[in-house]
Amino acid sequence: GTMALLQYRWLTGAAILFVYLLIRDRTLLRANRATLLKAFLLGAVGHGLGSTCFFKSLAYIPASSSTLILYFYPAVVTLLSVIFFRMKAGRIVLLSLALVSGGCGLVFYDAFLKALDIRGILFAAATMLIFSCSMIAMQIFLRRERFLTLNFYMVLFTGLVFVPFSNPLLIADLNARQILLCLSLGLIPTAFAYVFLFRAIETVGSGYTAIFSTFEPVTTVVMAWLVLHEDIVPYQIAGMLLIIAGII
Repeated sequence: GTMALLQYRWLTGAAILFVYLLIRDRTLLRANRATLLKAFLLGAVGHGLGSTCFFKSLAYIPASSSTLILYFYPAVVTLLSVIFFRMKAGRIVLLSLALVSGGCGLVFYDAFLKALDIRGILFAAATMLIFSCSMIAMQIFLRRERFLTLNFYMVLFTGLVFVPFSNPLLIADLNARQILLCLSLGLIPTAFAYVFLFRAIETVGSGYTAIFSTFEPVTTVVMAWLVLHEDIVPYQIAGMLLIIAGII
């Protein structure tokens, strides 16, 4: 089930990060109330509410349409970075945003071929806005926090959000293949990905991180071709080239 899968992903990621911090430096597990509040806002509110809105959108519009709307977040994050962090959005940044936005439009070309329900559009737009605000909040919070500590508790709070929707003890009923998939989801797109995300935001800021992270549709399409044997159409190849050009 969707909620069970989300729960296993985030809680497994939290367990992996806990073991890593325990081995690396136990003091990284210490957090005061302010740190826990920030982690709660990013995890339970940002990711929990954002994930819920995204899945709600899928009930009304195709996944390609929801994802395309979501990938307008680099432009929103850049705009917010200009407002909050005085980021200089010169011609190069604007050209980059135009290229990656156009590239995403081509990668998810089939989003334009299907009827759209306004409810789905609103849920997808809410997801995009929540994710954009979360990235800005991360940059603000990281000014006075150790990124590994904030990262761990954010992942933990996100996992706890999904506990009421699915009994976590049911993980004992999973077979070996399902457990391996849960571990993979916890390790790669959760523990690894969010450590790098927090480090990137801390280093170059949320605006540039948002632009760089649009490489995700490129890797998704390529991996879908390699692993799931899905077809790649010329529109998607052109879109991937635009995204890469925008990032460069």
